[in-house]
Amino acid sequence: MKKALITGITGQDGSYLAELLLEKGYEVHGLMRRKSKLEFGNVEHIKDKINIIYGDVTDPISVMNAMKTSEADEVYNLAAQSFVGTSWEQPLATAHIDALGVTNVLEAIRTIKPEAKFYQASTSELYGLVQEIPQKETTPFYPRSPYGVAKLYGHWITKNYKESYDMYACSGILFNHESERRGKEFVTRKITDAVTRIKLGLQDKLELGNMESKRDWGHAQDYVRAMWLMLQQEEPDDYVVATGETHKVREFVEKAFSFVNINVEWQGEGVEEIGIDKSTGKIIVSVNPQFFRPAEVDILLGDPTKAETTLGWNREISFDSLVERMVKNDLDKLKG
Repeated sequence: MKKALITGITGQDGSYLAELLLEKGYEVHGLMRRKSKLEFGNVEHIKDKINIIYGDVTDPISVMNAMKTSEADEVYNLAAQSFVGTSWEQPLATAHIDALGVTNVLEAIRTIKPEAKFYQASTSELYGLVQEIPQKETTPFYPRSPYGVAKLYGHWITKNYKESYDMYACSGILFNHESERRGKEFVTRKITDAVTRIKLGLQDKLELGNMESKRDWGHAQDYVRAMWLMLQQEEPDDYVVATGETHKVREFVEKAFSFVNINVEWQGEGVEEIGIDKSTGKIIVSVNPQFFRPAEVDILLGDPTKAETTLGWNREISFDSLVERMVKNDLDKLKG
């Protein structure tokens, strides 16, 4: 029986990955920060099937302990301060977790079990001010947020440990991946939650930032399969995981409203843009400048060719299905 250690196991990706590994017969261990109130988050439904180890990637001793306890054959580092907006407000905390935290995990592996395979969760935010469209493994990086910069360190320190110590260490450069388990601070879940509340008369309006932003959105359930596949190869390598499609935030909003039978009509431009419910004439979407980033990332569009050809990976959940699933989930929650 293979053993896996997942940092960030209670998050969106960690929970889907834990489910996948359990299905494949793994013994799954998860690193989780101890809080005053015990919360298992997205792994509440499988907490009895996994082994929780309390610790924090910013604490090297607890990471060493997790490696000793789990005796992991595969380590998936998904722990992160993952909200881009927060990284401007908490740049040092973001750096400690998303940059130095990666080094702590790599050092623990090198010291305790150097033959273990390591997966680092990299991000499309590395590309930031994109140097080419679409972005692939060879595209130069240009991060535009403290989050992106911290993740860039994590990406390169992973490559450095692979080359310095002959470790099996690789990074998945994952483009935006969402799901029903996404936190409400992320724009996609903010949209689907607000859409269902507006539909049920619990909220009047949805306020957003840059409606022109273009993102390559996929479903997290598809993307964790790519993580696992990366650690099943003979040699470690880095891969872009994406859909190869890009959609504006405005399109995500339209699609979400369409699944609750509301048609949106747009008026105005820039910060003056509003979305109106065609059937009632009410303003249900507006732009709030406070949600704009200090440095914007205008477009992200990944080229998943290498992952598809080398790993045999392919996405199964379309953009439309992703949005529909998120809307339906939020609707069901509100209806109780």
